[in-house]
Amino acid sequence: MKTISLAIPRLLGGLLLLLSTFGCKHNALSQAVPEQDAAAEETAAQDSESVRRAGAVQAEIEASRQTAITRAVETASPAVVSVNVIEQVRYQDPFFSDPLFEYFFGRQELEQEVENLGSGFVISPDGYIVTNDHVAGNATRITVAFPDGKALEGALIGSDPVSDIALIKVDPENPLPYLAFELEEDAFAGEWVIALGNPFGLFEAAQPTVTVGVVSAVERNLESPGDGRVYRDMIQTDAAINRGNSGGPLVNAVGKVIGVNTAIYSRTGGSIGIGFAVPAYKVQRIVDELREHGRVDRAFYTGLYVSEVSRDIAQALGMTSEQGVLVRDIDRDSPADEAGFEPYDVIVSMEGESIQGHEDLSGKMQDYRPGDQVRFGVFRNGSIQRVTMRIGRQSG
Repeated sequence: MKTISLAIPRLLGGLLLLLSTFGCKHNALSQAVPEQDAAAEETAAQDSESVRRAGAVQAEIEASRQTAITRAVETASPAVVSVNVIEQVRYQDPFFSDPLFEYFFGRQELEQEVENLGSGFVISPDGYIVTNDHVAGNATRITVAFPDGKALEGALIGSDPVSDIALIKVDPENPLPYLAFELEEDAFAGEWVIALGNPFGLFEAAQPTVTVGVVSAVERNLESPGDGRVYRDMIQTDAAINRGNSGGPLVNAVGKVIGVNTAIYSRTGGSIGIGFAVPAYKVQRIVDELREHGRVDRAFYTGLYVSEVSRDIAQALGMTSEQGVLVRDIDRDSPADEAGFEPYDVIVSMEGESIQGHEDLSGKMQDYRPGDQVRFGVFRNGSIQRVTMRIGRQSG
């Protein structure tokens, strides 16, 4: 009995120990679940923060790709077009070019259709388009291709060979995206510029090709190419301009047109980083005249007869240089006569800009129209005199 009595407590003690052990394990398990939840929540929060940071970095990278240049391109591209032209070219028949044959039978000429191409840009929602005269000035048929793949027939409103600017009109079903000229601020050397167009006609009815550079210089004067064109006060740029880009816009970093891509200097025919654009303020005036009259009125008359200043003339007049043009004679009752010009005057400036010689004076006169008043600086009797002349109009 004692043995039994002693065994029972031990058994109960063992059971109690076993139960208490199970109880501890149960309690330990109940406390472990909240700790895991907290760790998971902390991990999830860390993951969420990592995702947020990665997203912020990605957004920052994407934002850094969107520059003033890309925004300007996005603005300008929809208004840039390809201009395809058919023109009639006359040439002498080589089989009948003998002088004796021409003496008896006259000059024999043939006509041939020639395709020309270039670029242009829309300047109004109703379809006015600017390009170069050497692109569309002699067109008999014009087709304008847009970046969205559409093509419309174009009509030549007017063209000006001197400035090399032409105006085309299409009739769209809906208003067109268009570009504005930058007329408030002049282009300046070093600013970013973008040339847009269709080089070599490679990508007709597609997004224009974009090249980027800076304004290399302003007010550049090019030698006359011998076809009556006058390239003065041009914007020089190193943005690549190739054949087919002629007539396309040169835009600044805010997407406004500062010039019309017109010419390049090249010994190979391709771009070497020396391109030229007609400045916007000149283009705007030409376009206004072409839209209103279909031509530019350059029938100006001054009554001046001038020649170059030689070294002997400069010395005889007491000049220290050969700059300017000599007034040889003046028509009586002409605008020059009424303004007070005299023989042996030397014109050394015009509207504050120096005159180097006869070609310089002739080129600057192309910017004025009958009725305009022009101020001249004249070397006379050892000093500079101021003469203001109202330009007249040629009769007939």
